[in-house]
Amino acid sequence: MAFEIERGLFKYDFTDYYAILGVPVDADDKTVRKQYLKVTRRLHPDSSKFKTDAEKQQANELLTKLVNPAKEQLFRGSRDYKVSLGHMGKRLAAEGGKISISSDTAKELARAGANVDAVYRNSLKSLASKQYESLDKVVDRIGEISELNLVYLMLKGKTSKSGISKTSSGTAISKTAGTGAAVKKTTAGAATSGASTKGGGTQEVSKVDSYLSRADSYMKKNNFAGAVLELREALKLEQTNSKSHGLLGLAYLKQNQVSMAKVHINKALQLNPQEESALKGKQYIDKLTEKTGSGSKSKDQSSGGGLFGGLFSGKKK
Repeated sequence: MAFEIERGLFKYDFTDYYAILGVPVDADDKTVRKQYLKVTRRLHPDSSKFKTDAEKQQANELLTKLVNPAKEQLFRGSRDYKVSLGHMGKRLAAEGGKISISSDTAKELARAGANVDAVYRNSLKSLASKQYESLDKVVDRIGEISELNLVYLMLKGKTSKSGISKTSSGTAISKTAGTGAAVKKTTAGAATSGASTKGGGTQEVSKVDSYLSRADSYMKKNNFAGAVLELREALKLEQTNSKSHGLLGLAYLKQNQVSMAKVHINKALQLNPQEESALKGKQYIDKLTEKTGSGSKSKDQSSGGGLFGGLFSGKKK
């Protein structure tokens, strides 16, 4: 069973792992672990209160395809994921009035003014308390929480005094006004931009290459949501970049978004029939199609194993 969520941050091709677990976007490891155990007890076949086999199967699929991957991502790649979330907040703040929301809780948060933090946490706590009570409503409730997260990130992005997001290592990442080029500043005050020196001169590195480099780094760390953000920015600058399309296709595959993956893999191969990343993605899509039956529509698979498990077999898991 594929779980398609088309509200909140999910509309921006960003997997909202915080919404899946029902925790605030600034939740620490202790909070994430506590909520994960609570949700697991409710969904696991050995401890759930669901009676029919159909309910138990649906609960187990929610656990294995949504909840477990969310926990793994927030623990294993939390630093990179939070940086990606910070970028998303700036992007939402820049778009402002173009963002549409449908839930009453998100609309109330948008009107919260100075009480934004208190309203956000109270609303999220209320939604999360009943998030996994009714299996048929889980996807809608995740979407509602993600809408709440979207509005909160947008508001915090607007009130931020600078476009700088601090990481625990003391490194700050910002975007220079009007360029979209990433600038990395260390605590010592030194800064480097998309340029490198060679033989005493300066060699400009293209902005697209900078986005591709960061996307590749995210993918090696299994932060595919972060990679998607970087690759989409790269395509804004160069829509005919076959490598960007190919890598974006792979990132979508690893997030179980097969339809989106096909679009970009096919585009990459149209631009360059020898694009390595696109050929690799097409190979796995073909295998997936064969597995689900000749001529039948491909179904999303769990990213934990099977065909997708070996997609980046040569890279760090």
